[in-house]
Amino acid sequence: MDEQTVSGSKWRLHGVRVVHAGELDSNTPQTAGMSRAAAITRARAGSEKLWAGTVVIHAKAKTGAHHHGPVESVIYVVSGRARMKWGERLQFIAEAGPGDFIYVPPYVPHQEINASDGEPLSCVLVRSGQEPVVVNLDIAAVEPNPEEVHWVDDLHLPPNAG
Repeated sequence: MDEQTVSGSKWRLHGVRVVHAGELDSNTPQTAGMSRAAAITRARAGSEKLWAGTVVIHAKAKTGAHHHGPVESVIYVVSGRARMKWGERLQFIAEAGPGDFIYVPPYVPHQEINASDGEPLSCVLVRSGQEPVVVNLDIAAVEPNPEEVHWVDDLHLPPNAG
C-alpha cells in the first residue's frame, strides 16, 4: 500500500520537518574562527530553495572579505554583537545585537566580525540557495575608517529626518 492509503495523508512523510538542536550537521564548509552547522538542507529536510543553520563566531574572530555570488543571506543574531563591513573597500560598517536581523544581498563584498573580545557571537543563518558559494576577495586597500550606516527604509526614517 502507498503512503496515502496507509495514513490517509501524503503529508506524513512529505510535510513539516523538525530538526532538533542536537541533530544539526557540522559536516559543512568551515572557516577558521567560526563553527557552522546545517539544519535545513536538501539532504536533511528536502528543502529545494533554502539553506538554514547556525554559526558561532569565536571571540575576536572575523572572516576575510568575500561574497556569496547570487545567493541572498539573512543572519539573525541570537547572542553577542555582530559587526559587518561591506563595499568595494569595506568602507561601510554597521553593528547588530541579539534579536537583530542582517540582510546580505547577492554579490555584496562583506566581512563578518565578532565585535566582542571575550564572548562568542551566535547566529542563525538562512540562505536562498543550497550551494555553499563563497568567493574570497583580495581587497588590498581596505578603508581604515569605514562610514557607519544605519539602515532605514522608506517607512522607518531615522530620528531628526524630515
